[in-house]
Amino acid sequence: MAAKGVLYTRGTVRPSPNFNVHHDAENLRNAMKGLGTNEDAIIDIVASRTNFERQQIIKAFRSSYDQSLIEELKSELGGNFESAIEGLMLAPGKFDAKELTYAMKGIGTDEHILVEILVTRTNKQIQELAEAYQSENALSLKEDLKSENSGDFKELLLSLLKGNRDEGWDVNEGLANQDAKALFAAGEDKWGTDETAFIKIYCRRNFKHLRRVFEEYYQLTNKDIEDTIKDEMSGTFQMGMLALVQYAKNPARFFATKLYETMSGIGTDDRGLIRIMITRCEVDMIDIKAEFMKLYGKSLHSFIRDDVGGDYQKVLLKLCGMDVDE
Repeated sequence: MAAKGVLYTRGTVRPSPNFNVHHDAENLRNAMKGLGTNEDAIIDIVASRTNFERQQIIKAFRSSYDQSLIEELKSELGGNFESAIEGLMLAPGKFDAKELTYAMKGIGTDEHILVEILVTRTNKQIQELAEAYQSENALSLKEDLKSENSGDFKELLLSLLKGNRDEGWDVNEGLANQDAKALFAAGEDKWGTDETAFIKIYCRRNFKHLRRVFEEYYQLTNKDIEDTIKDEMSGTFQMGMLALVQYAKNPARFFATKLYETMSGIGTDDRGLIRIMITRCEVDMIDIKAEFMKLYGKSLHSFIRDDVGGDYQKVLLKLCGMDVDE
């Protein structure tokens, strides 16, 4: 989810040119008044506004009607449609915190959700989601990550949680060569693997620099860094490191693959589908759609039409940048 001040050039959801917060608040209230609910009116407003605009609507709704807009919407809606609308209305940090809570509560832990969120968020977003998590849970996110995970995978998550990544675009050629040699020395060139070296480089360098490191690594070893990770690591740690590399190489392709996985096989991973559509619609959904078509020879909105239905489908199509009747 993009915040105020973020460029929306690659998102399908952009600031509304004629945004009228009081008009939107009133229309949402009218959509929920009386018998029945006007779902289309809710979709037209909620799925067409940026998160910053939605937060203003929430405040205006509270001021005008002394009610929580999110609670009112939840009382009127149900199922995946409710989940999608509620997710859109939550502030980005709160939404991520809710997903992380889900990933670690109950029996077992969904490590894929932990990786997807912590690998792909900016330093500021990580700080915001950690604060939101603390406000909603008994323990801090750091404490829960420690208790729910172990080994090198735990160390990877804790390093990502620090939010210490260089977010610039500079590539230091000399350092890239040093980093590639350090990765070689920590993996292919020794008995066993120095996982700490991999974590340090992967969690601190900017993504453009990392792409150069991967090129240097290939020139040094004639081997793709992903193949080294597959050979030298295993389990959840391997999964996490591969996700980091794949996101660094091509963020849009990373999420296009994730979206495909939510809709392939038996059943649909509705929670994952909702999460990715919500968190990327203001960031790079245009690029994700292009990568999806390249990878699978079929448009993202066609997959959505085939896999989901009803009002839930309409929300996703809006976030995809499509009108329902297209």
